[in-house]
Amino acid sequence: MTDSPETNGAPAPTTTPSDPAVSAVPSVPARVGVLGGGRMGAGIAHAFLIQGADVLVVERDEAAAAAARERVESSTAKSLERGVLDGNLDEILQRFTVSVDQADFADRDLAVEAVPEDWELKVSSLKAVEAHLGPEAVLASNTSSLSVTGLSAELIRPERFLGLHFFNPVPASTLIEVVIGAQTAPELVEAARGWTAGLGKTPVVVNDAPGFASSRLGVAIALEAMRMVEEGVASAEDIDNAMVLGYKHPTGPLRTTDIVGLDVRLGIAEYLASTLGDRFDPPQILRDKVAQGHLGRKTGHGFFDWT
Repeated sequence: MTDSPETNGAPAPTTTPSDPAVSAVPSVPARVGVLGGGRMGAGIAHAFLIQGADVLVVERDEAAAAAARERVESSTAKSLERGVLDGNLDEILQRFTVSVDQADFADRDLAVEAVPEDWELKVSSLKAVEAHLGPEAVLASNTSSLSVTGLSAELIRPERFLGLHFFNPVPASTLIEVVIGAQTAPELVEAARGWTAGLGKTPVVVNDAPGFASSRLGVAIALEAMRMVEEGVASAEDIDNAMVLGYKHPTGPLRTTDIVGLDVRLGIAEYLASTLGDRFDPPQILRDKVAQGHLGRKTGHGFFDWT
């Protein structure tokens, strides 16, 4: 992976607290909350923090909150060390708070849910956060495949909800997929374009559909690469090299699967198979590796050896 493409400095956010969806001017909301401080949630928090927002991360317990704090503080320190961010670490971190109380979302202009890709967990988490938000606040999900329209149907204010699909690792990725639900207010889409630009990233706007654009295409390529390994067409390394060298992909589909997590890819594939048909049926090699606990980089083994 490449170093972070963050821009220097931390411009003051210009979005007003009274209505965080006011224009597409490149800026970020003044007060941002993130539910979940794992790898993705911490990356999202980091992205907004270094662009001047006051950022809150809410976790399930004190141990998880402490781990989230360490992730964000460490990534922010690394941005300063690499020279991609100007300022004083202590001063920047004064705008960063970690909590275990969802009531702290009450003053947020934007809240981003970043919990694992499980429907029931997403729904319960979004409903809990929405209960504490002001009526003009925006609620977003970082879901990579689940229906934004379906999630919004569980909410009181579906018009203030949309998908903001960040990519892993968030600091190095230059893309955010903005997903429009059936009831998403049009002004939120334009605001999200502005937030994305304010983060130094590029928006891809898609209408709600299973897997959106990125996950649907990415998973399709990855599943076919897995079938090729399963059938003995070529090694995982050679298949990845074919895509990197022949098609200029920065990372091959199997190494990307290892980075994302084989369990995550399996869950998305099963969801897409249930909504889009048999072409997304997970190959047996993927099911076997997950059953064996070979989940990719996070466990040391996947399609590659990460030890």
